[in-house]
Amino acid sequence: MSIPPEDLFWIAWYATLPAGIVAAVGLVVLQRLRSRSVATQLIVVGVSTVLATISGIVVIARMMLINKHDLAVVLAVVTAAGIVAVGVSVLLGRRLVAANRLLVDAVRSDSYRVPAKPLPAELAELSRELDAAYSRLAAAHAREQALEASRRELVAWVSHDLRTPLAGLRAMAEALEDEVVGDPETVSRYHRRIRVESDRLTEMVDDLFELSRIHAGALRLSRRRIGLSDLVAEAVGGAEALAHAKGIRLHGWVQPGLPVEADAGELGRALRNLVVNAIRHTPSDGTIEITGEVRDGAACVTVADACGGIPEADLPRVFDVAFRGEAARTPGGGAGLGLAIARGIVEAHSGEIGVVNAGAGCRFVVRLPLGT
Repeated sequence: MSIPPEDLFWIAWYATLPAGIVAAVGLVVLQRLRSRSVATQLIVVGVSTVLATISGIVVIARMMLINKHDLAVVLAVVTAAGIVAVGVSVLLGRRLVAANRLLVDAVRSDSYRVPAKPLPAELAELSRELDAAYSRLAAAHAREQALEASRRELVAWVSHDLRTPLAGLRAMAEALEDEVVGDPETVSRYHRRIRVESDRLTEMVDDLFELSRIHAGALRLSRRRIGLSDLVAEAVGGAEALAHAKGIRLHGWVQPGLPVEADAGELGRALRNLVVNAIRHTPSDGTIEITGEVRDGAACVTVADACGGIPEADLPRVFDVAFRGEAARTPGGGAGLGLAIARGIVEAHSGEIGVVNAGAGCRFVVRLPLGT
């Protein structure tokens, strides 16, 4: 025999009313306990669910005029089920608390490690994110330490490099002021030397300013479509006098029609730094090859010298600020900023720069996006 729809409606209404009251009270209790343990909140949820079910069943059972024996049986069954539900809630809460303690202990340890015991899916995802965050923090800390070490090294090198020319300038200025030297030839030589040392100091200050702009992210590029062959030709032409004075041969070749979107001034400075660095470290009667070509969809500029190679341990630090490597490879000039500046400029152009040992020397390779 089917139940009329209107009776089903009233049954649902009278069952929902007490269950809703119990649920509302449970929500109020949960709101008050929102800062307590998840286990406690799960117990409240379990008890509220059981009480809401029992209240609805009791109301409907009384309305249906079930005898006391049947009513007692229904209540016993519902109560037993409720106790089991509350017990499951307690066990689940204890499991969550234990998993949370594992995660907290892992976070409080010196170095975070993902707990070996299985965690609930949400806590396991949180654990993976914490592991990734700790890895990023460790990498950032390592970079910060390396940067701080390079800064200290830079201060030491710059202080050393400034002291020598300044002492020379002061000595020559005092000699001229006190008229210790009077013959025209010596006076002229002192004047020329003062100008050379002043130019050297100006170059060092310019390098420091350029490096500070790169590190501060204040390097502004005026990009335009230019031919890579023109940049290489300018870099070679600007270094020819230095190479000729040292007896070094410069050879440059660039694949025709190789365009790039770049700031001609800044990228030209980076290439000049690479060429000048190669000249400084290449012995007399050596040869430096500068080539440009398309490789793997990118414009590649290669500067190959005859410096004798770089120790493998020093290769990762070649582009660090103020790094000079072995004293035998750094005869005079510069504060060790040229390669660091070159890297900053190339990376600002969305390019890459690297170095490898090859043949009688090393090969610097600059990769740049092709102009469209």
